[in-house]
Amino acid sequence: MKIVLDMDPRNEETSVTIHCKEITPAIQEILEYLKKNETGLIVGKDGENQHLLKPDEVQYFRSEGDTVTAATPEGIFKVKEKLYELEQSLPSHRFIRISKSVIANLYAMSHFEPSFNGTLCVHFKSGEKEYASRHYVGRIKEILRMNRRETK
Repeated sequence: MKIVLDMDPRNEETSVTIHCKEITPAIQEILEYLKKNETGLIVGKDGENQHLLKPDEVQYFRSEGDTVTAATPEGIFKVKEKLYELEQSLPSHRFIRISKSVIANLYAMSHFEPSFNGTLCVHFKSGEKEYASRHYVGRIKEILRMNRRETK
């Protein structure tokens, strides 16, 4: 991969251009990194107070009816974004949908426990837990490479 950096004080705005034959996992990771930096902070409400939440500090986002909340070590905060909007804007190497109503931070998870009828119980480092529905278990395993088998 060839990298060219053009630093010029006359540039009014920073822009990134990638020339490639196809999108490889490395290029996808670069794109997601750049997109992550655009995401910035998320505003979360706790009663009348508004808090600035760093996405990396959010353990998971949960949708209940029309309300989306962010769970952090400091508490639960109501956010204005819809779950699908968060899923599109957050980096997919860090956040993954585990059920129809939950997007979880992979780096906030501690372990998994098989549950009844093919679901997974996802345990977070904070001690909280959520359940991953059967529909998303395969994707979770794929991302975490849990289902990779050793070949001899």
